[in-house]
Amino acid sequence: MRWISNDQHMTRRTYRGRQAYFSGIAAEEIAARWYTERGGSILATRHKTPEGEIDLVVQLGDVLVFVEVKRRKNNAGFDSPVTARQWERLANAANHYMVSYQSQTGTQPICRFDVALIDAQGGIEVLENARGFDEQ
Repeated sequence: MRWISNDQHMTRRTYRGRQAYFSGIAAEEIAARWYTERGGSILATRHKTPEGEIDLVVQLGDVLVFVEVKRRKNNAGFDSPVTARQWERLANAANHYMVSYQSQTGTQPICRFDVALIDAQGGIEVLENARGFDEQ
């Protein structure tokens, strides 16, 4: 079965993938707004490193916050929003980012990992310090 969108033929899988991509961007924008409303500065969005991608990097006071944004249709899927493999990739990407940050600023920042959970209505729940930087 093919879906027609903008005069292009696309498969259902492509259509769903495109929807997921744009809903992910919207979720990241909601999370970024949440942090800026609390005085944070967005340093990076969808920051790609050889080790993985960081959804948001936020300077919040003297703390550098690495944020994993998760979008769900409802809150039922938030029991374990980040898998062990995702944590590993996020930690490696954060370490990569910090090396660059330290070389630019000459300082070693205080860091934390947050998880921002966004529901279908745009509601947000932020799990601050969702994981320690040294956890395996």
